[in-house]
Amino acid sequence: MLKNYLYDTVIQSFPFEPTEQQDELIRLLGDFLTDVSGNKVFLLKGYAGTGKTSVVSALVRSLHQLQQKTILLAPTGRAAKVLSGYAGFPAFTIHKKIYRQKSIGEPVFQLADNLYKQTIFIVDEASMISNSGNDPEFGSGYLLDDLIRFVYQGVGCSLLLLGDTAQLPPVMQEVSPALDKDKLESYGLKVTEFTLTQVVRQAFESGVLFNATLLRKALEDALTDALPGLKTTDFPDIKILNGMDLVEEVHRSYDGVGVEDTIVITRSNKRANIYNNGIRNRVLMREEEISNGDLLMITRNNYFWNKSYKDIDFIANGDIVEVVRIRKFGEMYDFRFVDLSLRSLDFGWEIDARIWLESLQSESPQHTAQLSRTLFERVSEDYTDITNKRERYKQIFENEYLNALQVKFAYAVTCHKAQGGQWKTVFVDAGMMPDAIIDRNYYRWLYTALTRATDRVFLVNYPSDKTK
Repeated sequence: MLKNYLYDTVIQSFPFEPTEQQDELIRLLGDFLTDVSGNKVFLLKGYAGTGKTSVVSALVRSLHQLQQKTILLAPTGRAAKVLSGYAGFPAFTIHKKIYRQKSIGEPVFQLADNLYKQTIFIVDEASMISNSGNDPEFGSGYLLDDLIRFVYQGVGCSLLLLGDTAQLPPVMQEVSPALDKDKLESYGLKVTEFTLTQVVRQAFESGVLFNATLLRKALEDALTDALPGLKTTDFPDIKILNGMDLVEEVHRSYDGVGVEDTIVITRSNKRANIYNNGIRNRVLMREEEISNGDLLMITRNNYFWNKSYKDIDFIANGDIVEVVRIRKFGEMYDFRFVDLSLRSLDFGWEIDARIWLESLQSESPQHTAQLSRTLFERVSEDYTDITNKRERYKQIFENEYLNALQVKFAYAVTCHKAQGGQWKTVFVDAGMMPDAIIDRNYYRWLYTALTRATDRVFLVNYPSDKTK
């Protein structure tokens, strides 16, 4: 039978002997993939260290070998890069695959037609998929709704959603809707659900995965009202670090694995700014406000500077870029700007653009929003002579300064900004802020931060009495 052949093919592609759970999962996937009924979705949840990545990579290779059409997707460019890396085939962002621009030059994207047939759409990091209506430029504004609609427009297409329920849900949401069986069934879908909980033998050698498992079990048992006790002494890949030694360790990581494979994860934008400024001044020895070689993270979708580049649909919130060359600084509307060239770390494209310098040091989304309103008001004053309201607003929204990129330095980021990405060395600022609350959200935050590391984690200023 085909499902038995598929099972054998996946097992042959597996890097080691599968656990009982993994074996059961592979058989269930065989049943799912050979089921000819429509409107089916496979919901695969897997915690850190349970081998979900190994199963999926073996599955993708097997499906390719069997000439089964698959499309690999992820919510962000960095997550797509990670998925492509372990699966061995190209992956795309969900937005790039399911939306198309309504018209050239117009920042509105409508749901594309799904012209694929008998295709399996595999979506990683599904915990990040929002459904809050916060993206009005894209389709209905509800990403999960649009993803479901797109996939099942195709003839004989099905969906495999991968995610980890212990990770943070989308911003301002209590649960991840794409990992909620009831939510998926509300679309009229037949849901096959499986959760990998058994930690593989290899994971016990990792302090990162050991402590991630401790946090996950505390979440399951609802024991999240006190600062978690972590184990660090017996593992070479996780270490407590005091603030005095931070500069030296970051410098060592930059020399060892590189700046692009090192990240600091913090609990607030304000803390991220402090780290970014400190790293630039004391590790990279950069005194200028912005320099060639600086890493930046885009903090707001931009549809303006990509217009001359047909392969770039838009510049996405969360994209990490490198400053290739600085061209000129300037002032306009009582704000400061810089024209420069940028290279995407996730996609490799290079683009000329303008950056709004005030956005670099903004400490909160609310502060940035206020600055944006002020800029809009000042730009609008230049267009008061246009009497037609629609034409006036069209001209305002085409203003190069109003469309300047909003960015932050990308040496230190909040956990939501890091989610979906992986770095070899991760510094986790898990110390307590004065108004911090220890609850399920903190445990999920710490779990998500720890599991961004592939090689090593440093816990910065974590209370010593909470480690052993």
